[in-house]
Amino acid sequence: MINSFLISFSLKNTYRVNGILYSIKQIPLIGRIIPSSLYSVSGLKVLANVISAIWEVISIFAGKAIYLSIMFFGVQSVFENVQISHSAIFLHALFFLTIVGALMNTYMFNPSNDKYYAMILMRMDAKKYTLTNYGYAILKVIVGFIPFTILFGSLLSLPLWLCAILPFFIAGMKLIAAAIYLIIYDKTGKTVNENGPSAAVWIFIVLLFVAAFGLPAAGIALPEIVFIIAVAAAIVAGVLSCVKIAGFGEYRQMYHKILVNAKSQVQSKQTAVRDRSRKFISADTNIKSSRKGFEYFNDLFIKRHQRILWKSTLKLTAVCICLVLAAIAAVYMLPEIHADVNSLLMVYLPYFVFIMYAINRGIGFTQALFMNCDHSMLTYSFYKQPKSILKLFVIRLREIIKINLPPAVVIGIGLSALLFVSGGTDNPLNYAVFVVSIIALSIFFSVHHLTMYYLLQPYNAGIEMKSGTYKVVSLVTYFVCFAFMQMRLPTFTFGITAICFCVLYCIVASLLIYKLAPQTFRLRV
Repeated sequence: MINSFLISFSLKNTYRVNGILYSIKQIPLIGRIIPSSLYSVSGLKVLANVISAIWEVISIFAGKAIYLSIMFFGVQSVFENVQISHSAIFLHALFFLTIVGALMNTYMFNPSNDKYYAMILMRMDAKKYTLTNYGYAILKVIVGFIPFTILFGSLLSLPLWLCAILPFFIAGMKLIAAAIYLIIYDKTGKTVNENGPSAAVWIFIVLLFVAAFGLPAAGIALPEIVFIIAVAAAIVAGVLSCVKIAGFGEYRQMYHKILVNAKSQVQSKQTAVRDRSRKFISADTNIKSSRKGFEYFNDLFIKRHQRILWKSTLKLTAVCICLVLAAIAAVYMLPEIHADVNSLLMVYLPYFVFIMYAINRGIGFTQALFMNCDHSMLTYSFYKQPKSILKLFVIRLREIIKINLPPAVVIGIGLSALLFVSGGTDNPLNYAVFVVSIIALSIFFSVHHLTMYYLLQPYNAGIEMKSGTYKVVSLVTYFVCFAFMQMRLPTFTFGITAICFCVLYCIVASLLIYKLAPQTFRLRV
């Protein structure tokens, strides 16, 4: 057993280390400096192993800390005026959310790559592999939760002994769920994939969330004695479930179904996405273009993909028009809100950074480009020549800006109109700033998404995203835009700054594309 665990842990760690090394290699500029023999460099392997070890420790505690922190502070703020004590609400919510976690995060029924490599490709003993790794996962649950159940429990004045057994209750519920899933497999031969719950499971989970937070809002919570009895019963049932888990003899057959089905589901989803995308592509052979070279190539692409590229933009523009007209009508009909609306408009322009990010079609545009064009064209050497890349980048940038422009123009003009009807401004330039800054933000995100696509091209030939750097940059972009929602700055100051930044970013992006895109715009492996 111990030997099986050490082998499986080593395999998982190797997979993680190689993933870290691969991510380092994909970082722009740094990736060019690091040699192709990256995986054989002992120093980098040591560094990756250190990062892997740190990540393993963080994974034990971080998620649990965040989960209980959200619960604790959420209870403190949301249920501030409820007559039930915060400790009772905390325990009540923990009970129902633990059931959700047991159903959605079993560990045993997660079709991860390391399980596929170990049991399917390397044909390790499935039972030994499962029991040792599942035991380790349950141990991490207990160890990871103990310090935080004691910390937050003590802040809620819960008994220390109750705080100490809560992790065992959570582990017990996971053991019960695993045993139930194994019994279902014994009886029906049906496997469970925790990453793809059935509709019935989703409905049950929604009901559990309603019970967790809806009942306390209505003044109802589990009595502490009932919770304690449930905790004791779950721990006992969890121990008894270990008998079923340890005695189950068909792990190999079960995992073969789970893992193979998971792989086929991923392939089916990719095929379905491609098929659905093709349905929106015009097959009209009468589509022509009078242009030449890459302009001809791009013009045909745009015309044949009108439904993919323009349909959602036109719908979004129509929605923006309706919202703008409704807002103007509301201001006309309610004179008493004029001052409030006017004051909001003069400081809330940063809020629209996130809105323009959310409605920008840049990601959809680049996905359509790759799925229906570039994933085939990048196999030709002429397509990766610097001149070809730069010329096509400029052409595509023009098209993506045109696609994102209609809703931006409507929003910009709409904000100026709202400013006028709500009382106007002493500085007439504010009207122009609203229009130009919103258009500048739209152009900025168009440039940003296309630049990311060319510098970090994230897809392989199978249309799978393989760039960790692309995901990180996307995540950072989201959080930066979200942070702007919390800012309050004078419209004129922020608008002028946004316009200047957009111009500067376009210049920098063009230089980066000129210097780096010929090396970065390629199919990933």
